[in-house]
Amino acid sequence: MRLPLVELHLHLEGTLEPELIFELAERNGVALPWGSLDELREQYAFSDLQTFLNLYYANLDVVRTRADFALLTTRYLERAAAGGVRHAEVFFDPQAHTSRGVELGEALGGVHDALQDGERTLGISSKLIVAFLRDRPAAEALDVLKQVLAGPVPVDGIGLDSAEVGYPPELFAEVFALGKANGLRLVAHAGEEGPPAYVWTALDLLGVERVDHGIRSLEDDALVQRLVDERMPLTVCPLSNVRLRVVETIADHPLPQMLELGLLVTVNSDDPAYFGGYIDDNMAALQEAFGLSAAQRALLARNGVEASFLDPAGKAQLFAEIDAWLAAQPSGPSR
Repeated sequence: MRLPLVELHLHLEGTLEPELIFELAERNGVALPWGSLDELREQYAFSDLQTFLNLYYANLDVVRTRADFALLTTRYLERAAAGGVRHAEVFFDPQAHTSRGVELGEALGGVHDALQDGERTLGISSKLIVAFLRDRPAAEALDVLKQVLAGPVPVDGIGLDSAEVGYPPELFAEVFALGKANGLRLVAHAGEEGPPAYVWTALDLLGVERVDHGIRSLEDDALVQRLVDERMPLTVCPLSNVRLRVVETIADHPLPQMLELGLLVTVNSDDPAYFGGYIDDNMAALQEAFGLSAAQRALLARNGVEASFLDPAGKAQLFAEIDAWLAAQPSGPSR
């Protein structure tokens, strides 16, 4: 029995594995600048967020049709199911596709098709969160949101991602106000490369219900206390933090400190095709680095459920499954 997991910080575009890049390039007649998988993989050494984003957006050129978006989503769901994921609230970046000529309905429709199939065939429930690229104009994000709201594909929430520094949350206050007025759930990336001030404004001006990343919140004691008092979830992505040089190694990651402070920390995979692992790989890396007990792993899993947008019945079901997993674990040290 695998530990039941909930994934709350996952970019579908970031699950585009090198093998699928070549598969879709051949299907769509796209000429790649890399002659082999090994040559492509050599590009996956990132010095910061921007060097990652450059490759990330270049690779998306192979994803063009509704069927491509469905396949991308299905491949993620299959891998997630193998790792114990029972519920996923996934990010999707419409502007990354509409800006290169892909029709919004085709892209969203393909993702929606696969998410519906995943619940039926794999038992993974899901929520779809449309995320806006903060390094593109806020007016464009507002226009895209209006198109999404007027379109036939239902979405559950909105988010804010891409290059953080220099693009504070307040630029998107009108976008988030429109999302809230239409009953959408609100999340935003803040406090990864950006300062703690971005977390404050995401809370106060955008009204977010979860903070994606948020590890730089530790630099501000008053902010930490507020996050603890409000039980504000932080969707932390350890392997991503290492690959983007936010921390040097997993052993340097502040997650244990965050738990000790009483923060509602969840573990997620961010862009697993680029950062070396899916959610179960992130959990395994943390266990190896910190010797997490079964009870600590169960706590992280329960945090994910608590922080999710599942209804009470769905949360109760997953809490029960986590408790059953914990009861089945042998006693004694974890390693």
